Amino acid sequence: MSRPIAIYYEHPHWFAPLFAELERRGTPHERLHAARHRFDPAERPPYSLVFNRMSPSAWQRGHSQAVFYTLQYLAHLERHDVRVVNGHRAFLAEISKARQLSILDCLGLPYPRARAINDCGEAPAAAAGLRFPVVVKPNIGGSGAGVRRFDTPDALAEAAAGGGLELGPDHTALVQEFIPAEAGRITRVEVLGGRFLYAIRVYSPGDTFNLCPADVCRTTGGAELARAACPADAPRNELRVEGYAPPPEVVAEVEQIAAACGIEVGGIEYVIDARDDRLYYYDVNALSNFVADAPRVVGFDPFARLADFLEREAR
Repeated sequence: MSRPIAIYYEHPHWFAPLFAELERRGTPHERLHAARHRFDPAERPPYSLVFNRMSPSAWQRGHSQAVFYTLQYLAHLERHDVRVVNGHRAFLAEISKARQLSILDCLGLPYPRARAINDCGEAPAAAAGLRFPVVVKPNIGGSGAGVRRFDTPDALAEAAAGGGLELGPDHTALVQEFIPAEAGRITRVEVLGGRFLYAIRVYSPGDTFNLCPADVCRTTGGAELARAACPADAPRNELRVEGYAPPPEVVAEVEQIAAACGIEVGGIEYVIDARDDRLYYYDVNALSNFVADAPRVVGFDPFARLADFLEREAR
């Protein structure tokens, strides 16, 4: 490998295991922090490959400028024919929940009914005809940022009138039907190179919307997991996780979604409605935070397989 791999990232902790794996192998690489970055449009970047790990939730950490800047940088890389994993098209899907639903709709796949708004006052009208409860979620999300649930039209109208809705940095949000999860669990299916890697089921004790797999602290059997991708003082939560083998038709649909979004490394989440056992895809993530203590949960280290993939693509 004559030129280094670049890891373009923003979150301070999530990628420590990947950096450690690349360092263990002696793989030439550079860390590019998205919130402190610059580029010259006339210069070809000196990398064999750039792996885009930019987090859409950066706006929750004071780095909203990096979200929109990333689109410019990815376009620059691709114009200079630099190999990019999770490039411009993937990041467009990552930072737009409305775009994700449009893609699911084009594929004919099930998702919770929703309307997009760009003003808080539009939320009550947007919810007309939807089945309550509903959630209002910022178009640019990440780790459940800004998501609120409303059980009645009156509660939604009161929040809209009182400025209690978060529309996020692009001032766009979804008003979407809330799906009560069968057995209190959601399923996340990870892809690597656009193909199935593994799946997990995450169990939540309530209506939390932050289901980052790196933050899950226990197995379904109650064993504590080592959360190497999180800071040592990260708060413990009540989420529980188990490895899972999804049906072949779900694997095929997840790979179809990833391809349509241009996502090579990512996670697709779905939920089974407790009311009628119907499946709904509801979140598409180009930024994949592998499950904590993965060898214990899914039987192998996904960071090692990720490093293998990056090295192959860089050559």
